[in-house]
Amino acid sequence: MEKIRNQSFPFVSLDEWKERAEQSLKGKPVNALQNKTYENIILKPLYIRNDEQLVPDYPGGADFRRGGFPLGYLTNDWKVAQQIFYDEPKELLQNLKQAFEKGQTALSFDVSEKLLEGQNLSDLFQDVYKNFPFAINAKWLQKKFLVKLVEQLKDTAEITGYIAADPISLFAQEGFISEDLLHSWLEGILKAKETFPHLKTVFVDTAPYHNGGANAVQELGIAAAEGVFYLGLLMESGVSLEIALSKLQFHFSIGSNFFMELAKLRAARVIWNRITELYGVEEKDRRMYMSAETSAFNKTVFDPHVNLLRAGNEAFAAVLGGVQYLHVSPFDILSGANTFSERIARNIQLILKEEAHLKKVIDPAGGSWYIESLTHEVAEKAWELFQQIDAQGGILEVLKSGWIQEKIAAIYDNRNADIQTRKQSIIGTNVYAKLDENVPYDTQVKKYFIKEQAKVFTPILKKRLAEPYEELRFKAKRLEKKNGSTPSVGMLCLGELKQYKGRLDFMNGFLAAGGVAVQESKPILTVEDAKQFAQDLASPFVCFCGTNDQYETIGHEILTFLKVEFPEKNFFLAGLPEKENQARWKDEGIQLFIHIKSNCYETVSTLLASMEVNQDEESKA
Repeated sequence: MEKIRNQSFPFVSLDEWKERAEQSLKGKPVNALQNKTYENIILKPLYIRNDEQLVPDYPGGADFRRGGFPLGYLTNDWKVAQQIFYDEPKELLQNLKQAFEKGQTALSFDVSEKLLEGQNLSDLFQDVYKNFPFAINAKWLQKKFLVKLVEQLKDTAEITGYIAADPISLFAQEGFISEDLLHSWLEGILKAKETFPHLKTVFVDTAPYHNGGANAVQELGIAAAEGVFYLGLLMESGVSLEIALSKLQFHFSIGSNFFMELAKLRAARVIWNRITELYGVEEKDRRMYMSAETSAFNKTVFDPHVNLLRAGNEAFAAVLGGVQYLHVSPFDILSGANTFSERIARNIQLILKEEAHLKKVIDPAGGSWYIESLTHEVAEKAWELFQQIDAQGGILEVLKSGWIQEKIAAIYDNRNADIQTRKQSIIGTNVYAKLDENVPYDTQVKKYFIKEQAKVFTPILKKRLAEPYEELRFKAKRLEKKNGSTPSVGMLCLGELKQYKGRLDFMNGFLAAGGVAVQESKPILTVEDAKQFAQDLASPFVCFCGTNDQYETIGHEILTFLKVEFPEKNFFLAGLPEKENQARWKDEGIQLFIHIKSNCYETVSTLLASMEVNQDEESKA
């Protein structure tokens, strides 16, 4: 035992590690292991002590990357701010009570016109608001909601948390800027300042930009620009800098790139500390107060229980990143929240609190060479973007000109291209899709629309990466209803199972992403076997599936024969032959090579369109 205790690993230099790594890479350089993120940050395969940035010795000190409080969640636990859903106002009180009994620690719900019309808020909230903070993005109903609180609640001075709105993000989503709406909002904020001394009322909401496709750097640059805009607006209206800062609540959406999202939240505090320091603010007032929600951008209609795993990963990143409020979205985005999905979402947070003991660990991410390096890079790039926005006149000006929309659209296009080519995976959607899922093909997820007449500049619309594939799946379902069978492609499997299985599995997954099934042949060893399969196959599409050797030895002969016998059939080939052989295959009748670099979405979309045309022609005949 003593021997084990005293054992130490021999020192290995970085050069020695690189040499060993390159041996395992069979001659490729170590740089081949580097990855570039959507933030244009190069991730290295190994981080060492030299990569660590100069960071505060303890949490709670400037630059606040390690958190805003010295003891972290031990003294300032994050609030479980699950948004409580309701149909009728009378249901809200009951649902709130049940939620608080099951671990909810903040008053969070959507403010609706219906809620404000007939409901007495003193009956609704009773004394709950004295024990729990609010966590509400009231949007354009903020002013009306605050007025009603003043009219119907006695102790508004005891209200804490945030009932806030972000006009700029609302303008960004709608595609117009209204000075009248901005002035009305500001008027409501100024009136509420005295009545609600402990309530935050100014929201900096980056979720719309995130859900439009923005990367972490863009979210932070925009957050900084919005924060500076609101500070200036309040100070011009006679509000002191310290009080203006106390009214700000920053809100982020947390995506699936765990370390990037963690670094994003830490970098946000670094940037805000830098900005407020330039304003001459004392250190105690330079903290950033953050709320977060799990991303809607990466959630899926198909295989919805995978959304639980995504949400768990995102919630974990948010907590390690140091948020003060957290909402975890329910997994079933098609049918909307229900008692079950809402409870599961809330329990994700409770597991992190009670079972993972994250509320008992102070800054668990602190000191990691990788995380500290990533935090520094994200902060520096976001600071650069913030300066570019500022140089162009601020956040409203870059929205009016469309500059920031173009930046976000470019990142979305990159993400979408990677999803379509399956360079990036969405489990259950573009990889490992389940064709037997019972999802109503005529049901669509509610989309965000704007009034066309109000559009002045390009709006930032809410998107989901999985939507294009989901549309293919719904299209395949509609074709199945018309035809009575699932759209399919015949797999002409050359040789024995072990010879064609790899490419057969690839084609199964590739086509399933768009709702297309495969009809597998028995092992094809002769032209006669191939003829029998093609003859029995109802689908007009046949894909050759085998090894490159089999393609060259027997494939050409079979293809030439089938093309004559079945001229109505469309022939594909799984894999990409050598360049010098491709022309021959095309001349013989191969219409498409389907391989690992193929655009999955475009390929399956074209297939479904052809099937639709064939079906229409058969109907007319």
